[in-house]
Amino acid sequence: MAVINQDEINNIVWKACDTFRGVVDPSEYKNYILVFLFIKYISDVWKDKHEELKKEFGNDTERIKRRLERERFKLDETCTYDYLFKHRNDNQIGQLINQALEKIEEDNKAKLEGVFRNIDFNSDMQLGETKERNARLKNLIEDFSDPRLDLRPSKVGKSDIIGNVYEYLIARFAAGAGKKGGEFYTPSQVSVLLSKLVEPKEGDRICDPACGSGSLLIKAANEVGSDNYSLYGQESNGSTWALCKMNMFLHSKDNARIEWGDTLNNPKLIEGDTTMKFDVVVANPPFSLDKWGAENATSDRFNRYWRGVPPKNRGDYAFISHMIETAVADGGKVGVVVPHGVLFREGAEGKIRKEFIENDNFLDAVIGLPQNLFYGTGIPAAILVFKKNRKNNDILFIDASREYESGKNQNILRDSDIEKIVQTYKKRETIEKYSYLATLDEIKENEYNLNIPRYVDTFEEEAEIDIQATQKEIENLEKQLADVQSKMKGYLKELGING
Repeated sequence: MAVINQDEINNIVWKACDTFRGVVDPSEYKNYILVFLFIKYISDVWKDKHEELKKEFGNDTERIKRRLERERFKLDETCTYDYLFKHRNDNQIGQLINQALEKIEEDNKAKLEGVFRNIDFNSDMQLGETKERNARLKNLIEDFSDPRLDLRPSKVGKSDIIGNVYEYLIARFAAGAGKKGGEFYTPSQVSVLLSKLVEPKEGDRICDPACGSGSLLIKAANEVGSDNYSLYGQESNGSTWALCKMNMFLHSKDNARIEWGDTLNNPKLIEGDTTMKFDVVVANPPFSLDKWGAENATSDRFNRYWRGVPPKNRGDYAFISHMIETAVADGGKVGVVVPHGVLFREGAEGKIRKEFIENDNFLDAVIGLPQNLFYGTGIPAAILVFKKNRKNNDILFIDASREYESGKNQNILRDSDIEKIVQTYKKRETIEKYSYLATLDEIKENEYNLNIPRYVDTFEEEAEIDIQATQKEIENLEKQLADVQSKMKGYLKELGING
């Protein structure tokens, strides 16, 4: 069997985007492409199983039907990619796709209810009037007919090629979506770093309360090294929540529980009369979210803001407080990406920060990242790592802001950069101009200000200047200039020009 090349598959699917480029905004057409990839995937899986059962049971259609109903996804004949391909020239192809999605949801209610509610393949506003829309949808369907894009398990085996292509597309869309890109995707290398820092282990409950399209959750799951874990997430944007649900299925994370709603004002991951508790909580929440719900914080029924209510125009500590409160008391770990203002802003945030450090003793490390890593913002960010029930009370500071690979549009953390950060964190080492293990007394002396330059001195002394050698070089340059000026006067005189 020929090996499917990941780059080749990525390129085929990326080319399908040409149907929409210049006509539909990337932040919108990503949904059409990604939903259609999902249709192609579940269709190919269903077809593969159908062919396998036909070989086993021959023409016993009833037996085949009963077996297919026990598969991951139930799929009616009219919902398959092959059916849509056969009808690609129909005048109502947009409506046919919508009906297929409705039927897929209905037949797989427990898994897919609501996933396609925000997508409309028959929209004049998004896809143009009937003639234009039909042409675009026909092109889209035909783009996915490339024989190399065969997503049947018998062709791709146990490789994660489908999940990889989905992640590839999400990353490409995020890169092209400007500020909106950061709302649904955390750069892969940042997700990997954060996941390695919190070290998920077998049996852990892992949660991302601002999960976007789910890439960070998936990276955290991959760190476990087995399938013995459970995933949870919540996302406020309906379209992004749908992407996350599909992303989980494409990575075979079928049991992940992903909720739709505002984590701060309406947490959905509830157990009894309190929030669920997790062994690992990770997130890249929106930076300094305005109007996050401060007016409701004092009456929060889960008492998540007992340390203090963050400012109404900056929700950073609201997310941190939620994450801390949902981590298990005995050894729960939290890893969160934050803007640097979180480290030193005073007022309500300063008081909450003091509680985390002095009274809770939860803060374990502060890690400064390079600038321009994230979509939609060039500002540098930091990672805070918290651990509950810590035995020590020191805090490790790492300044990793100068070690990265420059990219055309985004900077990139290399594998070696990630490894250095992780090893320094594990060993809790002080390394000149890179890291510093600060005592609680030092933190107190700095009035709980966590600004990294207060602890990690990265100042580079300028090389001493040899005054005599410099003066000699100046004199030599002046002599050369005088010679050039003398020659120029001679040339001008020969030409009869007064210099």
